[in-house]
Amino acid sequence: MANHKSAKKRARQTVKRNETNRSRRSAIRTLAKEAEAAISTETPANALTARRKAESALAKGAAHGTLHWKTAARKASRLAKRAKAAKKT
Repeated sequence: MANHKSAKKRARQTVKRNETNRSRRSAIRTLAKEAEAAISTETPANALTARRKAESALAKGAAHGTLHWKTAARKASRLAKRAKAAKKT
């Protein structure tokens, strides 16, 4: 356990940031799954809206440091790729 005042503060901050990041990551995953479902089953308009929400959440997660920026870019790219493929069929 932390002994110095600064180390104790760091421990408190870590707990708080873990909760925030876990919540954000969960929300991002949920939006991505909803976008995947919309792309595979629903109308193009609903799929586009869901994809935009997911891509926005991914970008925000990367901006806040919850996700690595390359991870966010990769996931957004894959969503776009699936949406484009679904639009062709």
